[in-house]
Amino acid sequence: MKKHNTVKVVLIVILLFLLLSWILPAAYYSSSYVEQGRVQMGLFDLVNYPFTSLSYFGYIALFIILVGGFYGVLNKIPAYHDFVEKLAAKLKGKEIFALSIISIILAFGVSICGLQIAFAIFIPLLVSLIFLMGYDKIVAALVIVGSMTVGLAGSTYATTNLSVLTKTLSLKTDYQIGVRFVILLVGIALVIFNTIMYIKKNKKAVAAEDAKSIAVKVTDEVMAEEIAKEEAKKEEKEEVEEKKTSSKQTSTKKSSTKKSTTKSSSKKSTKKTTSKNANKAALVDEDVIVANSGKHYNTVTFSILFGLLFVLMILAFIPWESAFGIKAMSTATDAVSKFKLFGFNIFGKILGTMNAFGSWTLVDLLLPLLLITIIFVIIYKVKLDDALDGFAEGAKKALLPACVVILLYTILVLATYHPFQLVIYKTILGSKFNIVTTTVTAILSSFFNFEASYVFQSVLPYYASVVTNSANYPLVGVIFQSMYGLTMLVAPTSLILMSVLSYLDVSYGEWLKNIWKLLLELFIILLIIFIILALI
Repeated sequence: MKKHNTVKVVLIVILLFLLLSWILPAAYYSSSYVEQGRVQMGLFDLVNYPFTSLSYFGYIALFIILVGGFYGVLNKIPAYHDFVEKLAAKLKGKEIFALSIISIILAFGVSICGLQIAFAIFIPLLVSLIFLMGYDKIVAALVIVGSMTVGLAGSTYATTNLSVLTKTLSLKTDYQIGVRFVILLVGIALVIFNTIMYIKKNKKAVAAEDAKSIAVKVTDEVMAEEIAKEEAKKEEKEEVEEKKTSSKQTSTKKSSTKKSTTKSSSKKSTKKTTSKNANKAALVDEDVIVANSGKHYNTVTFSILFGLLFVLMILAFIPWESAFGIKAMSTATDAVSKFKLFGFNIFGKILGTMNAFGSWTLVDLLLPLLLITIIFVIIYKVKLDDALDGFAEGAKKALLPACVVILLYTILVLATYHPFQLVIYKTILGSKFNIVTTTVTAILSSFFNFEASYVFQSVLPYYASVVTNSANYPLVGVIFQSMYGLTMLVAPTSLILMSVLSYLDVSYGEWLKNIWKLLLELFIILLIIFIILALI
């Protein structure tokens, strides 16, 4: 596989944006549509914008690097390897069920909690588990990326993803909630189905290759036997002739030479087949990132701590108050922050400013991640030098995905500073609601912006000004939200997709080759849902 494929693809998109800034005029909406001359991007801009991206969104790249460092430390702990190996062993014979559960958890997590990048904490673990279950990188990418993007398409209570949409279109948080759940469930089902189909197809391909190798081996042996028989017949004939011509010695040498050649050919063929199988086995071994230690360790403590991290993250990112009206989390946070022991505000001073569960960001998650890393080091008695080495190794592995993230946010900066996209939307949209034009606009806005809030900010204010019939707005909301998730499945500007592909070292072209059926199925089903909603 070619190195840095995802980086190359993202750089091509950046160059595309540069060219578009020279071709299309800039336009923005502020109470009215305003179009001005071209805001052309120069070379200095192109160099400076990554640093702008780093200043605004560097914390996301830092989060990814810290997650890599976290797993680098875990790789120094034998209990982690044992934990994953035991889990894979328990799931033996239940692999499809396990993949389905992973898909459901990821999809529902993104749909309800939002902040899909936070789930990067569990991606290396899931990748290791999937590899140990005997599956390849495409299966890992299908499960992780597919599930998270259908979670975006079927966003239910993730206010972080939908707040701008609902405010701009004056929709309630639970607008078309039933339809959104249907999209979520259908999306999960299709991801699981396509993953199973890929696994079956891949197994057939491997089986066919093995059968071919065996067939070649058997054919070689049969041919060698037939040749030997023919040689024997020739030898007999030659012996008779030798008696007549007194040249028996010469004939025997020839026969022996031919026989030797045949055996040599057969051996070469066998060696070739064996070598091919060995290479295939080596490739499989390379995919498994957790190695068997040969010893067994107590994994109970590890399981509990990792489980607590998962529970903490879910509690922290579920929008309790904004989506469900539950104020208990903010009340509890205030109580903890103000709690005093002997007149000293112990938690408030030690923890500092603390956001309530339901309003956490990636920055809030960094502290628990660092603390649990330290706890693992202490409990499992990892030497400081080993822990630091592991952290450095893990951070190095995460460096490429972090760079991809910065480059992707550079594209977002370009789209913001050179707002040529509204010109495109104006050309497509009319003054009346239309499913086709709305769908195309939603796809394009998702491609240009990739962050949900930026997607909706870039087009919906203008959309609401030209398509004034608010009766269609609930359907418009469903279209924009679902098309956003669908676009993130394949767009080279997708944060989820490109960071995961870079981590797995899967080329963008290989991904498209294996995902187009799922994309088409989702698109057709979504169009059917849109049409039904329009007719109701």
